Amino acid sequence: MAKKTVYFLCTGNSCRSQIADGFLKALGEDRYEVLSAGLEAHGLNPRAVSIMKEVGVDITSHTSDVIDPEILNRADYIITLCGHADDHCPQVFNKNAIKWHWGFDDPAKATGTEEEIMESFRTVRDSIKQRIERFLETGS
Repeated sequence: MAKKTVYFLCTGNSCRSQIADGFLKALGEDRYEVLSAGLEAHGLNPRAVSIMKEVGVDITSHTSDVIDPEILNRADYIITLCGHADDHCPQVFNKNAIKWHWGFDDPAKATGTEEEIMESFRTVRDSIKQRIERFLETGS
């Protein structure tokens, strides 16, 4: 049986979609083909790399990619992680795909001291991890 494809989408494919991608690959035990992309490619956020490393997930090899219509059309699950991507995601995709919106605050917009900004990243990371764990447990 072919693995189901999960496509995580965000605005810039730099933080939230990368975190979700990393966690599903790490926790999903190779059950899914996991990909992520953005409406634009903003590059991999170094703080996202850092906070994922703190929990033992290495996303340094990830790339920031723009949505690929071919992948969109074959994905089994299309999951947006920010409202902008949810509103602007191309609507041409596999009609059998399950599309969900898991909204999380953008930690890249956090302000304050470096420690306060990193705490925002950790909060979003932990929320995404909990959502990935629920997906793996329940399939929804």
